[in-house]
Amino acid sequence: MSAPVKETQAMISGMAPLLDDAVYHFCVGPETLLPQAIASFREDEGLSLILPDAVAQAHGLQSDLPMKRITLSVFSALDGVGLTAAVATVLAQAGIACNMVAGTHHDHAFVPAQMADQAVALLKSLADDA
Repeated sequence: MSAPVKETQAMISGMAPLLDDAVYHFCVGPETLLPQAIASFREDEGLSLILPDAVAQAHGLQSDLPMKRITLSVFSALDGVGLTAAVATVLAQAGIACNMVAGTHHDHAFVPAQMADQAVALLKSLADDA
């Protein structure tokens, strides 16, 4: 794998957003669902899980806001500055909610499922303009 990209414009221009067709739900759930979650975070209120739709439904945990994941394909450095801000700003200007999750290699934007195609188009335009 190549080295992580740290320069702001390079991260934005290279983000190559990819839409995951799956639907996800942000839920508070039990430890037993950790193996089925794509991400988790411990909060004072409980264990937050991002669960695939089928898992959330099977356990009665689906939310009122089904989300889709857009993976920013650039291998962004953990100490890179500006990618999240640029993504959140362009989506906010279009009235699209965005929940960012950072992994070791990529950032992921979770957006309302019904607005996912519009969000990807905006992010591709942002990358093209960078």
